[in-house]
Amino acid sequence: MSDKDLRRYSRVVVDGDEQAPSRAMLRAVGFKEDDFQRPQIGIASTWSMVTPCNMHIDGLAEEAEKGANEAGAKGVIFNTISVSDGISMGTPGMRYSLVSREIIADSIEAVAGAEGFDGVVTIGGCDKNMPACVMAMARLNRPSVFVYGGTIKPGAKRRDVVSVFEAVGARSGGSISSDELLEVERTAIPGPGACGGMYTANTMASAIEALGMSLANSSAQEAVSSDKISDCHRAGAAVMELIKRDLKPLDIMTKPAFENAISVVIALGGSTNAVLHLIAIAREAEVELGLDDFTRIGAMTPVLADVRPSGRYLMSELIEIGGIQPLMKRMLDRGLLHGDCLTVTGKTLAENLADVADYPEGQDIVRDFEQPIKPDSHLAILYGNLAPEGAVAKITGKEGLHFEGVARVFHSEEEALQAILDNVVTAGDVLVIRYEGPKGAPGMREMLSPTGAIMGKGLGKDVALITDGRFSGGSHGFVVGHVTPEAAVGGPIALVEDGDRIRIDAESKEINVAVDEATMAERRSAWKRPKSPVRRGALAKYRNEVSSASEGAVTIPPDWDET
Repeated sequence: MSDKDLRRYSRVVVDGDEQAPSRAMLRAVGFKEDDFQRPQIGIASTWSMVTPCNMHIDGLAEEAEKGANEAGAKGVIFNTISVSDGISMGTPGMRYSLVSREIIADSIEAVAGAEGFDGVVTIGGCDKNMPACVMAMARLNRPSVFVYGGTIKPGAKRRDVVSVFEAVGARSGGSISSDELLEVERTAIPGPGACGGMYTANTMASAIEALGMSLANSSAQEAVSSDKISDCHRAGAAVMELIKRDLKPLDIMTKPAFENAISVVIALGGSTNAVLHLIAIAREAEVELGLDDFTRIGAMTPVLADVRPSGRYLMSELIEIGGIQPLMKRMLDRGLLHGDCLTVTGKTLAENLADVADYPEGQDIVRDFEQPIKPDSHLAILYGNLAPEGAVAKITGKEGLHFEGVARVFHSEEEALQAILDNVVTAGDVLVIRYEGPKGAPGMREMLSPTGAIMGKGLGKDVALITDGRFSGGSHGFVVGHVTPEAAVGGPIALVEDGDRIRIDAESKEINVAVDEATMAERRSAWKRPKSPVRRGALAKYRNEVSSASEGAVTIPPDWDET
């Protein structure tokens, strides 16, 4: 490959007399004479002091830059935003969480496109900036590697952020004191890294690795570790090799690769947010992926990892026994993964896994296929008269596989949380939290505060919760989210009334309200969408453009030629 081919995009910016102003600007930020003849690799850092998930990523970005430079490229670090789900959870600020995914993807695309980078390393450390990085990589379709910022070390007594949310419910229920709550608060989050269970960050890191877009074991390294430093260094160098081979994200992110990602998410007992994010990434990659793919793959894929939130172990403990690579090797040998998919190593998945050793004898974090935690997926895609376009349930079986109860309806997360804390919610209730969807919130907030309070009060098996919003990866219990159509567009969830009987069946994959069609039609004719206080800004633009949760809640416009 010629020098110009290696610099397919950057040479337009830096070659020729007419680009002298561009070179002058770049000299001011540190470019030397020979740097203009090197491929430029953009290092997209999601560093900020907004959240512990991302507070260390500036150092990781510098390591990726070193790796790129030593491989013969010129690394250029740039930043994008991040918002903290854990901090904004349960507040109006949480509306910006999913919106930030689109903003981050847009910003990475904008910088890389404007600056003419020939390749990209993206480094994400929290729930939304991680899928956003991969969405941008798909749009740009330039040689790219994603790096996970890494998981947090366990807090005292193996605590994590979900321990704090559940302690709030325990304090409300009187089972712990104020001093005990404060002690949990002070010790649960000891430093840098993403939330420590198989919550959304660790789920998406694992999914992206299975998708082929990060180096082996990038998903299974602690944030503060020599392994993570090495991962970043190698990522910078790997992009240079991808440039030489002209191997791009859309060569890697094929339909079989997405199927691999789904299979690994299920085996790990991962977050419902993976459904939303993988569909969104697939839309960017122009791969047909939908809810029914999760049902199809889920029917043949067992849950094998005994990890939080519904299981016992933290990500750090899974790392100690080898991470997800031995699990993927087992799944490949079982025929549950497509081994011929290309990855950012330049090799196929099967080649990457060829020499991976199995888990150590006696470990009980990852089960054998003969003794799964659940024989099929914990991610149940439900349909019915409450969700004619689908809903996503996270049901491990520990909560039971069926729930029937009486609707208790709330128009916001805050209303529902207060009712739980005030002991208004009782066994047999089905909490209906609506107007929290992509358009309704707007922004599709996560419901960790109410689910944490339910678990903290000991009602996890006695109360169900359904919503057109989302759930944190830390949520567990009998929960159903992503109900579509959402309430804000007049979906059936908007028509449910207190006292209606609701049945959720994870085996038949149904969610129904026991109200006849004539009564529902009468309610629909009387329904009016509540007024929203959001009139301008990012939330208003998002509400205007966002698609249904069943379509990934993306803001991709229709093809210009089709409008």
